[in-house]
Amino acid sequence: MNMSESEYAELAKNNSELKQLLMKRMQKPGKYATSVEGFFMSRRESDDYVENCFYKPSVGLVVQGNKRSVVGDEEYIYGENQCLVVSVDMPSSFFASGATPEHPFLAVSLDLDSRIISRLVMELPPVSDAESELYKGVAVTSVTPDILNAFLRLTELLDRPEETAFLAPGIIYEIHYRFFMGPLGRNLRRFSTVGTHGNQIAHAVAWLRDNYREPLQVRELARRVNMGTSTFHKYFKEVTTLSPLQYHKRLRLYEAQRLMLMEDADAASAGIAVGYESPTQFNREYKRMFGAPPRRDIMRRR
Repeated sequence: MNMSESEYAELAKNNSELKQLLMKRMQKPGKYATSVEGFFMSRRESDDYVENCFYKPSVGLVVQGNKRSVVGDEEYIYGENQCLVVSVDMPSSFFASGATPEHPFLAVSLDLDSRIISRLVMELPPVSDAESELYKGVAVTSVTPDILNAFLRLTELLDRPEETAFLAPGIIYEIHYRFFMGPLGRNLRRFSTVGTHGNQIAHAVAWLRDNYREPLQVRELARRVNMGTSTFHKYFKEVTTLSPLQYHKRLRLYEAQRLMLMEDADAASAGIAVGYESPTQFNREYKRMFGAPPRRDIMRRR
């Protein structure tokens, strides 16, 4: 991204102010929800813990430090004043590279609002499918001074709760608009424009997310989103970097891990809860995914 000297100075100034606000609001490591729905703050002080999660459609901005995310089967390494833009639900693991108590990793994230996206899609020029273009559900980009300033203003609002309900929606809309008008805008619009392959895959991913306990019938899922089976396989792999079967399996295993970690479920109960009929198969696939049997993996993470 080409910026003038004054733009670099503005970016540095906004970043410094945002760091100070985040350090003040987050005294300990963790992910913090805020009074603004869908807006989160994160602080990490070590790089020896890998977290598994599902990224929702969102924008994750690194304010200090570096982050390594494995989303699907691709790795993304990004740092200060860069962000990960996720267009569809994606299985992921990540850790904060080089984070220490003296120099913690700091980040903010904002869930993408489907209502705002739909409005922007209607108001901006339409996009069409092109055979030569790849569909990526995830991308890394550097932020502009305007985007960083919008995140700074949104964070400042947290100290003025009487103003939040009135001013936050406008800033959130601005952030969406600026990303739509930036280098990733065409890709974001494609996933939200009815009739494009990206939009069809986004609907398939959403259906899988809501129905992961059910056995996967790829041909039926392709029919559900009005695609031929071979075309569905092709574009699903382009968007998520995973086959439908791999994606379905990760959905189940990540949710099972969450049940054991957060709700103290035992391995047998967690496996049944996410749709496995055979405890042996669940244990085998869990070990293949996470490198250890369920009980040992959960003890290690705790």
